[in-house]
Amino acid sequence: MASSFASKHLELRESIEQALDLHTQIGDGCPKRLREAIRYSVLSPGKRLRPLLALLACKALGQDWKKALPAACAVEFIHVYSLIHDDLPAMDDDDLRRGKPTCHKQFDEATAILAGDSLQMLAIEVLCNQLEPETAARCCQMLAKSAGSRYLVGGQADDLAAEGRFGQNPELGSAEFLKNIHLRKTGALIVVSLQLGGVIGGANDEQIAVLGQFGHCIGLAFQIVDDCLDVEASVEQMGKMTRKDDFSGKLTYPNLLGLTASKQLAQDLIREAQKAVAVFGNEANELTELAEFVGQRNS
Repeated sequence: MASSFASKHLELRESIEQALDLHTQIGDGCPKRLREAIRYSVLSPGKRLRPLLALLACKALGQDWKKALPAACAVEFIHVYSLIHDDLPAMDDDDLRRGKPTCHKQFDEATAILAGDSLQMLAIEVLCNQLEPETAARCCQMLAKSAGSRYLVGGQADDLAAEGRFGQNPELGSAEFLKNIHLRKTGALIVVSLQLGGVIGGANDEQIAVLGQFGHCIGLAFQIVDDCLDVEASVEQMGKMTRKDDFSGKLTYPNLLGLTASKQLAQDLIREAQKAVAVFGNEANELTELAEFVGQRNS
């Protein structure tokens, strides 16, 4: 992350890293190679955007952000599982992730699949073990929905189905279709990160809806910026291969709207997100700053 933003939230980031480390020290019964693959993928350096959102949402409600650490870990486990599986040859076929070989390259495809499977269940286990039963049940339901066939997985399925075909089918080449993919594939997990933090912080339905609106805006902005960086940034900046979307024939915001218009749309979404959480007053300052970072990131 940008150095100023990262340094300001150093305590939160360190607590996230410590919690991820702790929860992936899986005990007896888990094969050593599987444990190594899980820890390799989870503990690789990352932005930790989603866990930070969970903590900052809880904090925006005037609560101790440490209460939301189980949710922060759970959403990161789901996120990392999705990266492991997206990188597989049957999907996006990537060799590099976070500046390191992808899980299936470092280990093997079967181990990578099983590591991703394990992380889905670990997310649920952490929520159930670390939260009060009623809160855990609600958080599990929300997370399962956001990561399931209508949202994260469904978005990935549509993205793969449209690959190389958007020029042949006008519907697959529309801005609405692209937005629908990314609101599910990327946005749903960002939204639920905020809403889990909200639930743990005691948010009412109106506050949960506000956090959802904020998440929708920054989730889409994040993906648009990612699309632009895929065109403009280097492999070293991104920690993964760039220009792959063009090579694989994927519909992206830059090739639909152009770089300039895409960047403007991302900024408009950031402003909309910041406006949404203004209802929290000064407690929303850190969420506002995080939204700013999403629009300005260069990796």
